[in-house]
Amino acid sequence: MSHNVQNIVIVGGGTAGWMTAAYLSKALSKNVQITLVESSNVTTIGVGEATFSTIKVFFDFLGLQEREWMPKCNATYKMAIKFVNWNAAGRHFYHPFQRYDSVDGFDVSEWWLKMKKDREAFDYSCFLIPMLCDNKKSPKYVNGKVFDDKVKDIFSEENKGEKNILANLKVQYPYAYHFDANLLARFLKDYAMQRGVKQIVDDVVKVDITEEGSIDCIHTEKHSTISGDLFVDCTGFRGLLINKALGEPFISFSESLLCDSAIAMQRPTDIKKDGINPYTTATALSSGWVWNIPLYGRVGTGYVYSSTFISPEEAEQEFREHLGAASDDRKATHIKMRIGRNRNSWVKNCVAIGLSSGFVEPLESTGIFFIQHGIEELVSHFPDKSFNEDLIRSYNKAVANCIDGVREFLTLHYCASDRCDTPFWKASKEDIIVPEELREKLRLWKSRLPNNKNINQNYHGFESYSYSVMLLGLNYMPNSSLPILDLINDQNALSVFNAIKEKAEYLSVTLPSQHEYLTYVIKSQEQSEYLAEQKFHTYAQAKSA
Repeated sequence: MSHNVQNIVIVGGGTAGWMTAAYLSKALSKNVQITLVESSNVTTIGVGEATFSTIKVFFDFLGLQEREWMPKCNATYKMAIKFVNWNAAGRHFYHPFQRYDSVDGFDVSEWWLKMKKDREAFDYSCFLIPMLCDNKKSPKYVNGKVFDDKVKDIFSEENKGEKNILANLKVQYPYAYHFDANLLARFLKDYAMQRGVKQIVDDVVKVDITEEGSIDCIHTEKHSTISGDLFVDCTGFRGLLINKALGEPFISFSESLLCDSAIAMQRPTDIKKDGINPYTTATALSSGWVWNIPLYGRVGTGYVYSSTFISPEEAEQEFREHLGAASDDRKATHIKMRIGRNRNSWVKNCVAIGLSSGFVEPLESTGIFFIQHGIEELVSHFPDKSFNEDLIRSYNKAVANCIDGVREFLTLHYCASDRCDTPFWKASKEDIIVPEELREKLRLWKSRLPNNKNINQNYHGFESYSYSVMLLGLNYMPNSSLPILDLINDQNALSVFNAIKEKAEYLSVTLPSQHEYLTYVIKSQEQSEYLAEQKFHTYAQAKSA
């Protein structure tokens, strides 16, 4: 008998289940049978999903092009998160998918503190993305070029033979997506089943455990017994296999993250009239925050709040008042969230993926990222039937570190904010438990901004620039600029700030809007450079006038 895992049973469908099935069907040989069991009685919310920039790696691995899956999932591009009313001044700021440029060995954010702190907003000074977001731009031209490639071509041509800061200015443009999670699950279901994945629509009524504590088989209402070598729990907050059957304890994050509930709603939008925002919006309210996720044809929105400070009825009233007429006749769905993670996400022959593994509030769009990370780690730790304990421990450490790292980053969003106008916002600074390691970093960051040497980004995906963006946006910043910058000529920094501004202006004129791009390229499959060239000529004429 083969010692290899030959029969994988995924319990639970939805985004987690079908992402897992699709990925494993591509990664593993056809000699492995993958069966997905999902209940027709479990419905998904379908409010729209915002993602992390690493999701592109997932689609690339599956061999899927944007033109294949985006139209079928009402998907749009996401270049940033816009935070509204998260600081005492009530201003907004962007957390973009763009890294800082370096000037004489220091991030432009450090130079901003020295040169522009009291005159210009840091995000508009240091990044291109905020202006593109304000103008609802696509990250791509209609010929498929990402804006960085096009700009470098043009500005290098203008200054042949010269050192050209504008042409050499790094953009690093990773972007993410918004999509309808229900439609994506359906799309990946078709992909997986075409690769041999078997679907069973039924309810699990019993789980048999062996004497040594592994899952032997599951029993369903209509299909009797389903056996497997490896079981993957994608049953969401229920944790049907990992928690209920195997008894693995769940570690709550409630002492650090106060939000434990949500109200979700769908609403239509006129994309031709209003355009499509290339960003997710997170707007702070009295006891939490509201997400706004623009899809092609509708918007997904919801209020994430703490039930300690507001009742579900009061939260819905505040949410509807925030939305105004847009909420009229719209059904609201109330959700109780389980915030935290399992002590171990892999126990014996069962691996939990998605909400059944762990979840933090969706403040930085990490829900899909956790699914992707769990799947990729499963493949890199893939077992045989002996289920080597060292592999399992390594997997659990990787998953725990990832979720714990995101927990730290989200805790920063609250404890570093200078907003304290309601009981919730006061408690988010005075009552929550801030991990000691984060407290130590916060003390350091009153002297200098985060950098790659004082942030361990490898385990959760958030780089030092993300920490810096949040601190500056929340008005938690160093008391002064770095002393060494007073000893360096600031002409290069000034040139870079000017280059960022000019490049942002150029892109804002020449890039198509997100609505134009998705309608004419993704939806209609039209391949034409006319729109981009027309906009460039308009820009060139304006510059020469």
